[in-house]
Amino acid sequence: MATFRDLLSAAKAEITEVTPAEAETQITAGGTVVLDVREPDEYEQGALLGVVHIPRGHLEGQVEGKLLDKTAPVVVYCAGGVRSAFAAKTLQELGYSNVVSMAGGFGRWKDEGRAWRTPVALSAEQKHRYMRHLLLPEVGVEGQTKLLGSKVLMLGAGGLGSPAALYLAAAGVGTIGIVDMDEVDASNLQRQILHNIDRVGDRKVDSAKKTLTMLNPDVNVVTYDTRLSADNIMDILPGYDVVVDGADNFPSRYLLNDASVKLGIPVVHGSIFRFEGMVSVFDPKSGPTYRDMVPEPPPADLAPSCAEAGVLGVLPGIIGSIQALETIKLLLGLGDSLSGRILAIDTLEMSFRTFKLRPDPSNVVTWANRDKIEVRDLDGLCAPWMGH
Repeated sequence: MATFRDLLSAAKAEITEVTPAEAETQITAGGTVVLDVREPDEYEQGALLGVVHIPRGHLEGQVEGKLLDKTAPVVVYCAGGVRSAFAAKTLQELGYSNVVSMAGGFGRWKDEGRAWRTPVALSAEQKHRYMRHLLLPEVGVEGQTKLLGSKVLMLGAGGLGSPAALYLAAAGVGTIGIVDMDEVDASNLQRQILHNIDRVGDRKVDSAKKTLTMLNPDVNVVTYDTRLSADNIMDILPGYDVVVDGADNFPSRYLLNDASVKLGIPVVHGSIFRFEGMVSVFDPKSGPTYRDMVPEPPPADLAPSCAEAGVLGVLPGIIGSIQALETIKLLLGLGDSLSGRILAIDTLEMSFRTFKLRPDPSNVVTWANRDKIEVRDLDGLCAPWMGH
């Protein structure tokens, strides 16, 4: 009958072991996945940088959902090099073709003075709440913690702001600011799902805060019961990571554009009209902005509002949800954002079309010229794409 030492010797005979120095060289070169197979309490006390954590007892059941590329180089480590040896053998049996085990484990790595950190930790309640996020290797504990530390400003608590704010709060975005100076009206309830019949007559920012904090107590909701203007925008915007644009007028959108370009803050733009909507991302540091899409506001008589032309109530739910998705992608650095593209949706024919948006060479309101930008109000205009 084989002993533990026999099994360990057999496992090590079938795998490749590297020293911490060799592992560090491989990791520094890039492209290597670092897999920590220790128990959660060990991991929380310290770990290598940027690791994927799967306790050894869950390895077979979870690894294929977290390490998708079986050809990518993998360095496995544990506390002393024993569990990682068995883990490396298991990974090879599962079809991972480029796996090594780090001899001496985290203990030797740490003793040799190599870089490590204390991982961020979620409470037991947060682990349960965000479980479906934690299962995504692109999010995980690191990404969820980043969301909890993020700050997003909502311009408007109406048709677009409602679904966007609800999904961002549910996702665990730690701070959500809301700018709106209106009160809840019964005519809002057809589409503005942050509010309800009991709150008709209440300030929208107060109603929104009640809904979002009841959905997720992790979220700090900061309210700005005011009209966004040149007098206050440069006091409100700094510190936010992303702005979600659910404005219902051209003056607010040009004001937001100019301030966000000056500050270098990305804006996730959404707009709706009757049965159609559109979404884009305006990242002033790396792509076109609102003034590249709409260089000059059209005359007011060519810009009917939703109050004049109507809007299908479910449409802002679609557009606002996409805005929330693009916001989360920006916060976590996931995928390709809609920067430089316009997603246009026609719900009557259920078509989704994407158009390229390029910088306008005549546009002087750019990140490169940020020191020359004067943030001023633009009054007396209406919007063709309404957020409310």
